[in-house]
Amino acid sequence: MSRAGFQEALGYHFSSPALLAQALTHRSFGTPHNERLEFIGDSVLNCVVARALFDRFPELDEGTLSRLRAGLVKQDALHAHALSLSLGDLLRLGEGELRSGGHRRPSILADALEAVFGAIFLDAGFDAASGVIDRLYAESIAAIDPRTAGKDPKTALQEWLQARRHPLPNYEMAQVRGEAHAQEFEVSCRIPALMLETKGRGASRRAAEQQAARAALDRIEKL
Repeated sequence: MSRAGFQEALGYHFSSPALLAQALTHRSFGTPHNERLEFIGDSVLNCVVARALFDRFPELDEGTLSRLRAGLVKQDALHAHALSLSLGDLLRLGEGELRSGGHRRPSILADALEAVFGAIFLDAGFDAASGVIDRLYAESIAAIDPRTAGKDPKTALQEWLQARRHPLPNYEMAQVRGEAHAQEFEVSCRIPALMLETKGRGASRRAAEQQAARAALDRIEKL
């Protein structure tokens, strides 16, 4: 993907191309790199997501809203958004990071996306950055179920099964792809009592299990 295509996917075009270039520059490549932009982008992201949750769920208390926000701005969530934008194709990395697959590493991709948010904020202000973040997160926030607010999918699934006196699900590793520095895990979630099996993928076993549990909850809602 080109930088023009990336900006099209973001729904935002930079007035200062240098800011976008910096946001896409890892410290291994040289200076100026994106760590300072990541710092400010993290703050903007937290503020925008907090406001979106505040407006979406007027009945939820501060603690629950904080847990929801943490789930939306964590590395796994940012990594998923970065992949959807093909951000890794545009990263400027040093030779060592290139050889080790840094353009696929979840931490590098998540940090770079925060840096992009920071660059938009500096380029055009808070409203512009907020607009981009709101569009990226609209589907995730709309999909939040207040009945399981603040609970990760594995916990929500466990509580649903326990409330109906069903055995807990079995999580099994199905496959591991990629090299050690950039692995993708595939995990199955089996619930024999419901004759249900789902799969999840992620950059860690935990992330894959959470995705499998989320898929199981989605299937249960349709039963």
